[in-house]
Amino acid sequence: MKNQALDGPKQRMKVFVTRRLPPEGQKLLSKSDLDVQQWDSDDVIPKEELLKGIEGADGLLCLLTDTIDKEVVDAAGPKLKVISTLSVGFDHLALDEIKQRGIKVGSMQHLSTDVTAELAVTLLLTTCRRVPEAMEEVRNGGWKTWSPMWLCGYGLSDSTVGVMGLGRIGLGIAQRLKPFGVKRFLYTGIPPCLKSVEELKAELVSTEKLAEESDFVLVSCPLTPETAGLCNKDFFQRMKKTAVFINTSRGPVVNQEDLYQALVTGQIAAAGLDVTTPEPIPTDHPLLTLKNCVILPHIGSATHGARNAMSVLAVNNLLKGLAGEVMPGGIEL
Repeated sequence: MKNQALDGPKQRMKVFVTRRLPPEGQKLLSKSDLDVQQWDSDDVIPKEELLKGIEGADGLLCLLTDTIDKEVVDAAGPKLKVISTLSVGFDHLALDEIKQRGIKVGSMQHLSTDVTAELAVTLLLTTCRRVPEAMEEVRNGGWKTWSPMWLCGYGLSDSTVGVMGLGRIGLGIAQRLKPFGVKRFLYTGIPPCLKSVEELKAELVSTEKLAEESDFVLVSCPLTPETAGLCNKDFFQRMKKTAVFINTSRGPVVNQEDLYQALVTGQIAAAGLDVTTPEPIPTDHPLLTLKNCVILPHIGSATHGARNAMSVLAVNNLLKGLAGEVMPGGIEL
């Protein structure tokens, strides 16, 4: 009699996927020899469904909207080996808990740099040149005739740009802004490489000095205990009254009540946000009543090419991690 444990069919590893993936990633996942269970929706998976679906899983593919905390990894059980997140940031993961259990983590750290930097520049130009206001004036009949000072905004030529967090995305933003004639770049945080900083002639300064001397402030730092609430009342009071503030990092880096007051009182000229707290921002939020505040629905990496590439990397992180191989987007915990 044959030993079924040795000679029977090999049990497939179970993975749980918390959302419907972009086409290329979904195609790659479907070709894998995995027992795939998936929340087949574009809506955020309810916590109870996540806890139920991850039970006994070897791998998890999640999004930044999924909070992977102690309760979730407890529900998964000891088989969980890999967590692959379809996001650049990983502040939604309880990294201490995950590290203690020896679970591997993969993310999109190196992938969405270009498109996110492009969006930051788009948001800056849209905000500082008052594009949404101008479009609305065309639609509502406010456009009567040409007037010298009507809808005047702020230009980048000869300006000082401050980048909070000159990492890959921050550097990508600065490199794209340089051809606009920016006179001076200031930055906080550790730069990706000295050569790039020298090419930009960027100056490492304190957060306070960056706020005081920048005409345009762009936030691209990660969300950490140190950066949470970093852009607050004191920060905005230090900024120029003509300054424009842009955040494409994470919502909690900004104290939104303090930002609202800065915009209402004219402490700063305008703000553009691709990230908010919470997401989505409530439709009755005070910031949405302001003409000098442009808010986008977290679309930093929203191009067809980028999202498909991200989904493929997320699946590859999962497959490589489960196979005991190096994940292309692995995070050192």
